[in-house]
Amino acid sequence: MTEAKVEVPLWDSKVRSGTRPDGSILVWQEDPLEPYPDRITEPLFDWAETDPDRTWMAERGPGREWIRLSYGEAATCIRAIASALVARGLSQDRPVLILSGNSIAHALMALAAQHVGVPSAALAPAYALAGGDFAKLRDIAEQLSPGLIFAEDVTKFVSGIDAVFGKEVPVVCREGEVPGRETISLESLLATPPSDEMQAAHEAVTSDTVAKFLFTSGTTGTPKAVIQTNGMLCSNQQIIRQCFTFMQETPPVVVDWAPWNHTASGNKVFNMIFYNGGTYYIDDGRPTPEGIDRTIENLRDISPTWYFNVPLGFQMLLDAFETDHALRETFFKRLQMLFYAGAGMSQPVWDRITRVANDMVPGGVLLTTGFGATETGPFSLICTERQEHAGNLGVPAHGVVLKLVPQGDKLEGRVKSPSVTPGYWGNAELTAEAFDEEGFYSFGDAFRFAVPGDPSKGFVFDGRLAENFKLASGTWVAVGPLRAQLTNQLGGLASDVVIAGEGHIELGALVVPNWDALRDLTGTSLRGEALLNHPKVRHEAAQRLAAHAAAATGSSSRVTRMMFLSVPLDFDKGEVTDKGSINQRAVLRHRSDLVDALWSEDPRVIALEHA
Repeated sequence: MTEAKVEVPLWDSKVRSGTRPDGSILVWQEDPLEPYPDRITEPLFDWAETDPDRTWMAERGPGREWIRLSYGEAATCIRAIASALVARGLSQDRPVLILSGNSIAHALMALAAQHVGVPSAALAPAYALAGGDFAKLRDIAEQLSPGLIFAEDVTKFVSGIDAVFGKEVPVVCREGEVPGRETISLESLLATPPSDEMQAAHEAVTSDTVAKFLFTSGTTGTPKAVIQTNGMLCSNQQIIRQCFTFMQETPPVVVDWAPWNHTASGNKVFNMIFYNGGTYYIDDGRPTPEGIDRTIENLRDISPTWYFNVPLGFQMLLDAFETDHALRETFFKRLQMLFYAGAGMSQPVWDRITRVANDMVPGGVLLTTGFGATETGPFSLICTERQEHAGNLGVPAHGVVLKLVPQGDKLEGRVKSPSVTPGYWGNAELTAEAFDEEGFYSFGDAFRFAVPGDPSKGFVFDGRLAENFKLASGTWVAVGPLRAQLTNQLGGLASDVVIAGEGHIELGALVVPNWDALRDLTGTSLRGEALLNHPKVRHEAAQRLAAHAAAATGSSSRVTRMMFLSVPLDFDKGEVTDKGSINQRAVLRHRSDLVDALWSEDPRVIALEHA
């Protein structure tokens, strides 16, 4: 390319560090975190004053047309709904429970509640869908006592609502009704005149007021209500703004599918848009064979400036880019950054997206990730230096202090910042366990220096301490790095892997297949077991497993047998989240029969001797 390289303004990172006598290491930014608002809705209302006609959010209508809502219209809607919520006596102890997926109505309900100090709590819709035992929904009901439930189309949630919540809890919806329960139309809330009581409730909101609850299961499978205060959310947005300085010049435009009941989009992306005066296009697609076509349709229409996806989503888009040149042109037209999270990105996917970006944009596009948790807002560590390989999580952002604590031969990561949660709602014991004696939140994850001894070059994930296990020899297995390594070495045949072998003398893996890659390999349209048993698949998988084993340095990094999973991971069993990340322990627990089969004569097993 002959064009000048495109430079996207980012922070001037100035990393400082110090090692204590006990061996712990502190890492932080020299420059301080700048002031931020006390209330999370303040920036949206500021933009409604300065540029009321600018599009805040858009979603597809019944005819696939874009339905847009401006900042000025959003402010009017929020005031109306908030007035209705105050009149109903909702409070921190009687929050708004949201069952719907991403939508403009969902966004308005959440922000209206937060505007007047009423927490919102968005749940994965699957928790309340018919067909299950509603176990997770019952767990949540034991922790929260909602004063109102919102579901845009309540019809599919009736059985879950009736099974778990008392008849005294009303429902707000746009479609359907719940027989025997007060059902309120969203339109009636939107018609509520703004009240003095609403304004007084808003003015009473402080940085310590709970804005929302986000539920995270961790390795236990039981949802925990993570408190998200206004100050926590606002400080996290200021942290992001000081890092992604280009957003101060160019308001972000995103096309985003990731669910708002997770922190990645529900906090970071959702709030990032109105904090910086941007526009959020709700992508009604998903990175699945059934949903990717809608994502592609939306990206044909809208050119994002900042784009987030999970690695599997990028993989699917890359497949489309190869044949759809118009899509590729639109996608990269004004793109400033690519961001991945939710799972580790394999090197083949990293290399492919980097090559395409280099072809489309002078100097390429920064492809990056970071590290955080629901408990941290989530933005904590971020990598903004160009990398040749996936996996660098970056350095602490402004206002964040990273503490690395020796745990055997590992360094456990802990953080302190104004965007860290005060704890778990109604669970003082769990809260106490999450923080150390200095008030640092403990991730439970290990990190290592990307460049030994140089914190300015970032850190690499070194395994989730709770996932690691010992072989029969007593050798510890660092599961996180091994999962990423094996996925890479399977060269695109796998979307992810789960490592097994506790108590055995060698390691095995359950492999989540990349179905499209396997069909391309065989040149067939086979599916399921027929595809997994195809001779070309088994031969190629065995060859790549052998290459992986040959490159391993010891038994704790050498997988000797694997099995492709023909049955998809189960959301209801906690094996996978609705953003696509895998719970290793849940998969091993629910598929113990397959784990046992890895060390048997089961014909589905691909072992080294088959190579």
